[in-house]
Amino acid sequence: MGGKVSPEGDLYSYGILLLEMFTGRRPTDEPFKDNFNLHNFVKHSLPDQVMGIVDQSALHKESVGKAINNSSCWNDIRSEQLECLISVFQIGVACSAEVPQNRMDTQQILRELLSVRVKYLGI
Repeated sequence: MGGKVSPEGDLYSYGILLLEMFTGRRPTDEPFKDNFNLHNFVKHSLPDQVMGIVDQSALHKESVGKAINNSSCWNDIRSEQLECLISVFQIGVACSAEVPQNRMDTQQILRELLSVRVKYLGI
């Protein structure tokens, strides 16, 4: 954000990277200007509109590089998968908070991501 290099800046970048990966959108995309940015786009969509913002190719590995049918994609989502998506988006939002002191710390990120992994894999 124009400041000096810091761990908090790295956390911000990590959060934006997560949001980019799971939405399929870039912070420089056309709708994101002025105070409306990728962080706010995701934050305002959670948790109820998560299926409207998720990149479909993140849902099924066979869909990568192919156009897929929206209805089949949404019908195949288990509640555990939906909870995992919401958690990943929440981590991305928490890491990309505007104020550095409000960002999630690395230990908490690790705990949250491990929790998502356990829930997703069902182990």
